[in-house]
Amino acid sequence: MRKTVMMKFAGLAFAVLFTSGLAASSARTEETLQGMLATQLRAQGYPCDKPVKAERDEKLSKPDNEAWVLTCDNATYRISRVPDLAAKVEVVPQDHPDKTKQ
Repeated sequence: MRKTVMMKFAGLAFAVLFTSGLAASSARTEETLQGMLATQLRAQGYPCDKPVKAERDEKLSKPDNEAWVLTCDNATYRISRVPDLAAKVEVVPQDHPDKTKQ
């Protein structure tokens, strides 16, 4: 009987860990895009201490050229990314429609 209780406890503990791991990984995936874009900005000399949100710019995006609007706590940037090249970065003015979408 003691073994059965231990096995049930172990199974429950595994289920809790597995479920919390899934929830955490989806939260990390969401943060990863913003964090990745902010890291790329910082590497290119633009300040972005706290990325707030990232939205794909569907009008400017093409198959091998993704365009994003990244809102940081200090500024908003339009970023065009082409594989294996530095990103093209444009600071979005404070009164621009992309900035007021928030």
